[in-house]
Amino acid sequence: MATKFLALACLRNNEGSGYLSPRPHYPSMPKYPKGVTEEEGSSNVSSKALFSVVGMTCSACAASVEKAVKRLPGIRQAVVDVLNNRAQVLFYPSFVNEETIREVIEDAGFQATFIRDDNETSVQICRIRIQGMTCTSCSSTVESALQSIQGVVKAQVALATEEAEVHYTPNVVTYNQILEAVEDTGFQATLISTGEDMSRIDIQVEGIRTGRSMRLIENSLQALPGVQGVETHPEFNKVSLSYKPDLTGPRNFINVIEETGSRRFKAKIFPEEGGRRNSHRREEIRQYYRSFLWSLVLTIPVFLTSMVLMYIPGIKHGVDAKVVNMLTVGEIIRWVLATPVQFIIGKRFYSGAYKALRLGSPNMDVLIALGTNAAYFYSVYSVLRAATSQGFKGTDFFETSAMLISFILLGKYLEVLAKGKTSNAIAKLMNLTPDTAILLTLDSEGNVVGEEEIDSRLIQKNDVIKVIPGAKVAADGFVIWGQSHVNESMITGEARPVAKRKGETVIGGTVNENGVLHVKATWVGSESALSQIVRLVESAQMAKAPVQKFADRISKYFVPLVILISFSTWLAWFLAGRFHAYPKSWIPSSMDSFQLALQFGISVMVIACPCALGLATPTAVMVGTGVGASQGILIKGGQALENTHKVNCVVFDKTGTLTIGKPVVVNTKLLTNMVLREFYELVAAAEVNSEHPLAKAIVEYAKKLRDDENPIWPEARDFVSIAGHGVKAMVRNKEILVGNKSLMEDHNVALPIDAEEMLAEAEAMAQTGIIVSINREVVGVLAVSDPLKPAAQEVISILKSMKIRSIMVTGDNWGTANSIAREVGIETVIAEAKPDQKAEKVKDLQASGCRVAMVGDGINDSPALVAADVGMAIGAGTDIAIEAADIVLMKSNLEDVITAIDLSRKTFSRIRLNYIWALGYNLLGIPIAAGALFPSTQFRLPPWIAGAAMAASSVSVVCCSLMLKYYRRPKKLDNLEIRGISIE
Repeated sequence: MATKFLALACLRNNEGSGYLSPRPHYPSMPKYPKGVTEEEGSSNVSSKALFSVVGMTCSACAASVEKAVKRLPGIRQAVVDVLNNRAQVLFYPSFVNEETIREVIEDAGFQATFIRDDNETSVQICRIRIQGMTCTSCSSTVESALQSIQGVVKAQVALATEEAEVHYTPNVVTYNQILEAVEDTGFQATLISTGEDMSRIDIQVEGIRTGRSMRLIENSLQALPGVQGVETHPEFNKVSLSYKPDLTGPRNFINVIEETGSRRFKAKIFPEEGGRRNSHRREEIRQYYRSFLWSLVLTIPVFLTSMVLMYIPGIKHGVDAKVVNMLTVGEIIRWVLATPVQFIIGKRFYSGAYKALRLGSPNMDVLIALGTNAAYFYSVYSVLRAATSQGFKGTDFFETSAMLISFILLGKYLEVLAKGKTSNAIAKLMNLTPDTAILLTLDSEGNVVGEEEIDSRLIQKNDVIKVIPGAKVAADGFVIWGQSHVNESMITGEARPVAKRKGETVIGGTVNENGVLHVKATWVGSESALSQIVRLVESAQMAKAPVQKFADRISKYFVPLVILISFSTWLAWFLAGRFHAYPKSWIPSSMDSFQLALQFGISVMVIACPCALGLATPTAVMVGTGVGASQGILIKGGQALENTHKVNCVVFDKTGTLTIGKPVVVNTKLLTNMVLREFYELVAAAEVNSEHPLAKAIVEYAKKLRDDENPIWPEARDFVSIAGHGVKAMVRNKEILVGNKSLMEDHNVALPIDAEEMLAEAEAMAQTGIIVSINREVVGVLAVSDPLKPAAQEVISILKSMKIRSIMVTGDNWGTANSIAREVGIETVIAEAKPDQKAEKVKDLQASGCRVAMVGDGINDSPALVAADVGMAIGAGTDIAIEAADIVLMKSNLEDVITAIDLSRKTFSRIRLNYIWALGYNLLGIPIAAGALFPSTQFRLPPWIAGAAMAASSVSVVCCSLMLKYYRRPKKLDNLEIRGISIE
């Protein structure tokens, strides 16, 4: 189930499309423009054009572009890929050209660029780690720089993960140029991966002494079939390879390397591969921890000499002892200790501020640098004046700058620590794969002749792996020998062990509970189900929710506004003191009016926190999507999360969604003198070419009559599948029609009274009646039953209690549809609907003000899934439906519709709480720091406390998001056990 789902969860290649991941299509437009005959149209050769479309954020955007293009005359086909921001159009040049198509896309509200179509054009994805970003101002600057590069189709920068995902055209721009663009913005960039659809591996080679040896190894590897690229890194004795897993694999590379050097070279998978993702985070945590400790060591004496020792009589005399004129020992100690804190430990803030100001986008580092510099350099001025004057007794603020930096470093340390926990879901998924595997050697007859324990990363396609009880399955594949039960809960969220026997598929990372299995590996490395789930969750966490635009807009003006308020605060208090606008008794004995004004100005500058605003949305989305993945609900990004929490209407498909999706033939009535076996032979020959669940049920029933697992059916010629109606084919020179009433009416086939009665009887029992005609004469009626999913009725009831309307849309007949709807409690039913009619119904609901979620599993559901605000695909459904959806319910359970909606609501209530806290903190904190309470209460906020509050605000927002990790599905679902419904 999950392997099938993962084959298309936005990730696996579509070899036929070349440029685009498979996308759902709206029903085909007319082959030729209106008024043009088929003879005229067939003389025109169609052309293909590829467009880069910037600005699409969701499936609805893709749908609007696709529809706009298809309205043009001369469009043969249009496919829009929202993931890669591409549109591929097949058109007839006699009727329309590339420029007209481009203009229509731009008229739809998106920026379009024509890309000349050639075989070398493709889109690749690279992931980049970016160090030094502190707030949304930084991430927006980097994102803008990346999107301005020629050849970059799409760029997303995530502040919470400190990563960027860039979709680019490699024959226009290279990933090295992309890295340089990031470096030019002032941040450090490191490549994580490139060519997402290409398998890649790093191998460490020992024994290399000369450059000639490395070149020899490189040439030997490039000669291997399936190797697409070889990069050597002599300084690390490392070789990086890109390859096609169908043709070769890591064991072949190691063997070639070792044989090249006559066993002089030793090769193994580069040891850093497993821990690269977390090593950066751990190093960043260590850096902040070290910086904070050193800062603390130097700051504590500064604090003590400034605020504690002055009250101890014996020590106070020594600290206040004069050295030169009015310069005291305490001032010298504080200056000496505060200087390394300011310029060595605090260097990162100067560096960040310089980069931000150079790019014209001031960030948090600018506020910190200005605030600490004001305190430090005023203190230097005070000390130097005291050393050169015999009557000046100033007050220094060295403790302010030192303590500010210490508290901010503590806050950043706690923030990085907390942010690391937001991606725990990915870390847990990545750790599921076992370290080793048992590789079996088979003879020509399939008998085991040997076994060897190998590193699981060395598994290649078509290897046979032995999985013992209690061990994890090392790779995706299928069972060729043995039977057992496998616990797939860590991948699918399904708690019950799943029985596995010969021919059944297994997923890498799942646990074999009993029995020994021999598994043939089919998907390895980056193609495995686990790798693709990880990539899907990573992409989801990279995508910005629309609500984040609010924070991005504020961040543009936040820092300049704070600097203005800070300066205004200082100026107001300074002028008030100069013109005696307040009593002198308000000024503390240890300072004058200028120093009081300076403290207020510094406090305003350092209490303002743009970080909390920037982290409010992405941290919650990261945790929310991670929690969803752990519960078997894959949410494709912040857009899907945001739309889901607004849903107030759910449209359900029937077959495979409300019902189990495994229909069986329960009754057959022949209206002519035919042998039942011969009748089913003709019907199965026509239906075997169809993917519809009802067709499969008929073929399975026919197999039982033949008592043959793999029968050979008669040849079906001129096969046509008519969506929403049935199939038509020529079998043994007879025209066979298998389908519903509409199909018969369209082909002028009269229905006898017996057939009408049987259809009515089947529909009354919630069964689907299927009519069979041979040579335009009805010869039989089949009744097919598809039982309801155990929880269907309860799920509809719970949705109703959540004030969410439920509607059923199906291609089945009205009688069956109404019977099923009554049974589950759905009041609104649309039956006998074609795929385009399902999509139109969704749009009608949207036009009436509904926020619509569509739940479906079939190819005919994909237009509706795209059209809906949120498309939810059942995990056991068809590939195209899963690709079209915004959310994939991996367990195929209806109750997960409720869980997905509830999780999105909880996530967005957390985002709102984060925003309320972040905005409220700044709205309250800035006036208090500016001295709003000082006239009435004499309360003022020292700068170092303001800095501590600023650091705490970011940490509190991240911790608030982390609370989502403890999400539990609604209690209403606790007593509902799927696959065996038990209500306690």
